[in-house]
Amino acid sequence: MPQVTVYEVAENAGVSIATVSRVLNSPEKVNEATRARVLAAIDRLGFVPKAEAAARARKDHGRIGVLAPFFTLPSFVERLRGVANALDDSPYELAIYNVDSSARRDGYMASLPVTRRLDGLIIMALPFDQTAAERLLKHQLETVLIEFSREPFSSIRIDDRAGGRLAGECLLGRGHQRCAFVGDADLPDYAIHTSDWRLEGYREALAAAGVILPGDYVALAPHSRENARVSAHRLLDLPEPPTAVFAASDNQALGVLKAARERRVSIPKELAVIGFDDVDFADYVGLTTIRQPLEESGRVAVDLLLARLLDPSRPPQRIRLPLTLVRRETA
Repeated sequence: MPQVTVYEVAENAGVSIATVSRVLNSPEKVNEATRARVLAAIDRLGFVPKAEAAARARKDHGRIGVLAPFFTLPSFVERLRGVANALDDSPYELAIYNVDSSARRDGYMASLPVTRRLDGLIIMALPFDQTAAERLLKHQLETVLIEFSREPFSSIRIDDRAGGRLAGECLLGRGHQRCAFVGDADLPDYAIHTSDWRLEGYREALAAAGVILPGDYVALAPHSRENARVSAHRLLDLPEPPTAVFAASDNQALGVLKAARERRVSIPKELAVIGFDDVDFADYVGLTTIRQPLEESGRVAVDLLLARLLDPSRPPQRIRLPLTLVRRETA
C-alpha cells in the first residue's frame, strides 16, 4: 500500500505541514484542540513518518524510554537507578523524558508511539486517558506503568493508604494523641496524588483508635523541603502543638526535622517524625519511615518490559510491592 504522506495528514486535519511537524516533534507547543485534530488524522490515515517506518521495519531500536514527572526528587532518582541498573546487561540504552506540565505529558503520550525510536516505554506516576492508551496499543509500543494502573498494561504499585495506616499505628503505639500531617497541596493534574492517599490511610488509623485529626493539624503546601519546614513551624506555633508528625515523603520529613532543630525541639522526646519512601538519606539522619521498594520497582518494570519484548503474548501482570515500617531515631 502507498505510504501516507505528511501532506495528506495536513489536508485531512485542515492545518499546515508545519503544524503537523510541530505536533510530532514539539507537541506541547500546539494548542490542545489543534493537536487533537492532527492526531486524529494521523490515527485515521495510519500515518508513520518515513524515518520511523524504516526503523519499524528493522524492529529493533535499542532504546527504552522512561516518561516521568519530578525526576529530580529523591524517590524518582532511586526508581530511575533501578531502571538503569536493570538495563546495564541488556542491549538497550535509556532515554528519559521529563514531564513538567499536562501539555508536555499529553504531547509525549501522543507523539512517542508514532515518532520516537523506542522498543518499550516505562511510565512513572503519570495518569493518562483511554485515547492515549489506545494509541500506545495501536502503534504496538510495549509499555509498563509504575504507580498507576490501566488495562491492559502491566503495572507495579504500592498501597499508599496502607502506608499511611502503618505510620498512624506506629505513632499511636508510641502513645501519641496529638498527631499531625505534612503533605502536598496544589499538585498538578498530570501527577499521581499519593500524598492524599497516604493522608487518608493515616486518618483511618487514627480514627480507628478514637483519635481525631483536626484540620489545623493538617499542613499542606507545594512539595519541597522548605515548604515542609514552614508548615512544621506553623504546626509548632499552635496553642497545643502536635507531639508527632507524619510527612508524606522523606523529603518533606527533612524539612520538619529542620524546623524542630531551629526551635530546639527535642526529637523524638518532644516531637516524633515519620517519613515515607526510605530514600538514601533517611538512614543517615536516623529517620523513621515507611519503606517502599523504589529501586526494585524500577528493576521489576524493566523485567516485565523485556519479557514482553521477547514474547508479546505474555499476559500483563499487576504487581503490588510491600511496604514496611523502618524504625530509627526520630520516632
